[in-house]
Amino acid sequence: MNDVYVFIDAALPWIAIGLMLAVFFARMARIAVTKKNDGDADRVSEGMALGMCFGVALSVALHINLGIGMMAGLLYGLLIGSRIAKKDGEKRETDTHRT
Repeated sequence: MNDVYVFIDAALPWIAIGLMLAVFFARMARIAVTKKNDGDADRVSEGMALGMCFGVALSVALHINLGIGMMAGLLYGLLIGSRIAKKDGEKRETDTHRT
């Protein structure tokens, strides 16, 4: 039974990150196919970055596997960031870098 826990501990972060990347790329492909330029209309990137930071911090504080904490933070950040819409007055990052 201990071998099952070791396998889950090693494989679960990779499976979850693969699923998260599949969802992320499917969203970006849908935006590209519909030719809508509102890819930055939500805060997915910011949510994933902050979620990963909080996940790693919690996993270090609670002494659990770093991979599981990072994976959980990325998934929760993706979910929360996709639900927070940007306001109309906010500029997109791509608009500030154009010359």
